[in-house]
Amino acid sequence: MKNAKIELGIPKKIREISQVLSDAGFENYLVGGCVRDVLMGNKPKDWDIASIASPEQIIGLFPKTFYENEYGTVGVVSEGEEDKTLEIVEVTPYRIESDYSDYRRPDRVLWGKTIEEDLARRDFTINSIAYDIQNKKIVDPFDGQADLDKEVIKTVGKASDRFNEDALRMLRAVRLSCTLGFVIEHETLVAISDNVNLLKHISKERIRDEFIKIIMSDSPAATLDLAMRLGIIKYISLDLEKGVGVEQNQAHAYTVWEHLLRSLEHASKKNFPLYVRLSALFHDIAKPHTKKWQNNQWTFYGHEVVGARITKSALTDLKFPKETIEKVTKLVRWHMFFSDTEEISLSAVRRMVRNVSPELIWDLIDVRTADRIGTGRPKEAPYRLRKYKSMIEEVMRDPISVKQLAVNGNDIMNLTNSKGGSHVGDILEILLSEVLENPSLNNKEILGKKVLELYKMKTDELKRLGKEARTKNESEDEREIEKIKSKHAVR
Repeated sequence: MKNAKIELGIPKKIREISQVLSDAGFENYLVGGCVRDVLMGNKPKDWDIASIASPEQIIGLFPKTFYENEYGTVGVVSEGEEDKTLEIVEVTPYRIESDYSDYRRPDRVLWGKTIEEDLARRDFTINSIAYDIQNKKIVDPFDGQADLDKEVIKTVGKASDRFNEDALRMLRAVRLSCTLGFVIEHETLVAISDNVNLLKHISKERIRDEFIKIIMSDSPAATLDLAMRLGIIKYISLDLEKGVGVEQNQAHAYTVWEHLLRSLEHASKKNFPLYVRLSALFHDIAKPHTKKWQNNQWTFYGHEVVGARITKSALTDLKFPKETIEKVTKLVRWHMFFSDTEEISLSAVRRMVRNVSPELIWDLIDVRTADRIGTGRPKEAPYRLRKYKSMIEEVMRDPISVKQLAVNGNDIMNLTNSKGGSHVGDILEILLSEVLENPSLNNKEILGKKVLELYKMKTDELKRLGKEARTKNESEDEREIEKIKSKHAVR
């Protein structure tokens, strides 16, 4: 029955690659996660083949390949069966790996002679099952199928040995446990606790990649909570760990850590993109830094400002792309936007769109809804938030930056017969402040008259008005930001 299940799940392109290898006299097997997934009735994301053939022999058998690594893996380029796009199937020679002096990479990689040798070097028993497509035969020397049936994560051989070879396997065990709904076998669990400090040897890029898989899974909260209990979370972010046990005020039913996990879980259920999920997880990360007891309750004033800085540092440390860092930092910075539609004006909404950008404004709303559910509130979008959304839609076509004004810097210099200088920027900010209040003023003739009025002012007075306008446009007192930043030293 299990053979039949695997047979039904194998795509045509995989069969063809296996057949080419077999026809050339090279034994080959499906290996790793794809075999595990098919046995569980899931569709694999990737297909991996192990073969007795050397990299050079594999390359010689296929018209399109690439080979740019030290582990023997050859990428065989094939055409997708559904959309005809090019896809990559990895074919790797059987391997025997030697000592791991850096807890990350084998000191030497040798080609093995049998599939059993190759399976013996793998991480978990459920990933150490191979399938011979040509002979329809399962090879399972470490009883991985039995552990699949028992829903257990267990290392191949002694757990400490496997984690000393590659410390990232500890984080991978936690991820697989939660994403598959399996339990970690006791010896493996103990070995993780005993060897967790080895994660300091793992590159931030590898930790980031595993972290992304967790964040994008269907059960990120349970995974990160288990990582916290095993002492792993600090190797992802020390500041995330600082939220554990930190109580909040009456508006929150949970600690900071629990709240962040619940917010992330909601973002996952809504299938939000990575940067929104990261924002949901990090949005209150600075609360432990800003916590104060005032008026018989805990307060966290300025946590969004400090949080943006901590978030940027944490994601930079994990080597996330610059674009992702910028998006998440901005969403964390502005997640505390004031949304009482009985009190705010359309100009305030325009300023918020300006601050977070039109491209991210709806993502900001998604972060707020995740925040609400994470707090324990039953509704993700109450009337007030729905009203705020309608106000956003109303102002989305209004000018929100100096680039959208009916006059530009050249116009100002021409109208005032002056050269470039600080007065140009000051005038533009003053004009923008007025247009944010009343978009109908964004008219070249109206703004031209205002330019001439402003230019007649004394230099000091124009500077003062420009500074006030800039502060108002950003909805922020920069001196207060600097005060908060200097008070709460963060990495």
